[in-house]
Amino acid sequence: MELRPGSLSPRALAQDVLLALFITAMQVQGTLALAAARGTEQRSLTDAGYLGFALLAVGGLVVAVRRLWPVLVFATTGLASVTYYVLDFPDGYGWLGLTIALYTLAAYGDGRRSLAIAGGGTTLIAAGWLVAGADVQPREAIGWVFFRIGVAVMSTTLGESVRSRRVIAADAQERAELAERTREEVARARVDAERLRIAREVHDTVAHAIAIINVQSGVTAHVLDKRPERAREALQIIEQTSSRTLREMRAILGVLRGTDDDPVPHAGLEKIDDLATEARAAGLDVTLDMDPPATPLPSAVDSAAYRILQESITNIIRHTGPTRVTVAVHPGIDHLEIRVTDQGRSNGAAALRPSGDGDAGRGILGMRERCQLLGGELDAAPTPTGGFEVMARLPLAPTGSLI
Repeated sequence: MELRPGSLSPRALAQDVLLALFITAMQVQGTLALAAARGTEQRSLTDAGYLGFALLAVGGLVVAVRRLWPVLVFATTGLASVTYYVLDFPDGYGWLGLTIALYTLAAYGDGRRSLAIAGGGTTLIAAGWLVAGADVQPREAIGWVFFRIGVAVMSTTLGESVRSRRVIAADAQERAELAERTREEVARARVDAERLRIAREVHDTVAHAIAIINVQSGVTAHVLDKRPERAREALQIIEQTSSRTLREMRAILGVLRGTDDDPVPHAGLEKIDDLATEARAAGLDVTLDMDPPATPLPSAVDSAAYRILQESITNIIRHTGPTRVTVAVHPGIDHLEIRVTDQGRSNGAAALRPSGDGDAGRGILGMRERCQLLGGELDAAPTPTGGFEVMARLPLAPTGSLI
């Protein structure tokens, strides 16, 4: 990985320039003050064309670009420091720039590579310092060499600690953003699921009502003159069906508007008798074969079972017409079995039923989706006798939910 330079903003560069001037002043003035206090016989900073001053100044001023080129700054300060001590210039604070460079290299590096460069470079610099201090007098002064090595190691350690904290903070921020995105996606998924549920409810409610109204309207037109009492009965059925459908639609749309004044009525198997009555009024000969469940059904299973029965009967009304229908509902130990079978058209021709692939098959597709959402299965196919059968198995402990 490439080493990552720090901020290049004007403010950061100005701070580094001020830091470089401070380090330079400390190295020069501090070294002069220590040399004067010790009165050593080491070379003067003015020897060799003020080379000592130049090395101290270079080792401090280069800190101004420490975040632009951290490796170059480290190499420059290290070379200047080793050269300074090898040429036997007065011991002092000529290592301050190097410690800043080591800190910067570790803090703004990429971890492993930057530490390898810092460790290898520090080893070479320490070796140079030790060679330069081999004949230092008095011998106790060799302790300052080890002090410089210790400070270099601590600077690198501090820089790595800062880098690690920065990485941890960045990871935490990334995880927080990911969690926020996940919450938003979950919320959108819930909204989409609720829209799909409402769409199914609207489809089932409206499709069934329209099928009943269509049949009864045809009956009314046929018997209006000859059997007015039958026409009146058909009109009453139309009125009752449309009124009930309007109430259900008002409740469903109230959910979309966010009002709960008219809660959505629960559609369950307790309404199967009303469903059979409507089907008989539409001309179907319905036979119910229903075993009462040992325990109350889960709400999602109860609702899905009713909607599957409703859609199956609606399809028979729309696509087959008057015929004999058997509705069987048998709860088992771990599943509920639903079977709706019709005998087909009265003339013996096979009923034309949607395959589930086109617009006409959205009813069967919707029933299959309801089953799959609960972890169940649905099969819809013609019978050998020319009729049609819908069979659904719903687990009593559903793995999903319709809501």
